[in-house]
Amino acid sequence: MGSDEILRTHLQELRRGTVVVASLIALREPDYGYALLQRLTGHGFPVDANTLYPLLRRLEDQGLLTSEWNTQESRPRKFYRTSDQGESVLGTLLDDLAAVQTSMTGLIEGVDR
Repeated sequence: MGSDEILRTHLQELRRGTVVVASLIALREPDYGYALLQRLTGHGFPVDANTLYPLLRRLEDQGLLTSEWNTQESRPRKFYRTSDQGESVLGTLLDDLAAVQTSMTGLIEGVDR
């Protein structure tokens, strides 16, 4: 396994959880899957469609997203939105992410707790 492949694997693992957080943030405003995919990529969260759509279904099954079909356009699209429960979970995830960042900064700077 080459160093590029090792780095790619670790970056993928690091970003996997952040895509959930980023999706919950982005979907505070209703959007459909493909637009979300483009938005996340544009903000530095590259995600494959084969990863995003199952993730959206899982978050919906968990009650963190709601969805509805928009049939007013020529092609029906399923719009997702962060639910109240999703907002609550997102708040906890953001708090934990901040705590992880603080811990990492402490390790980098050699600060003892």
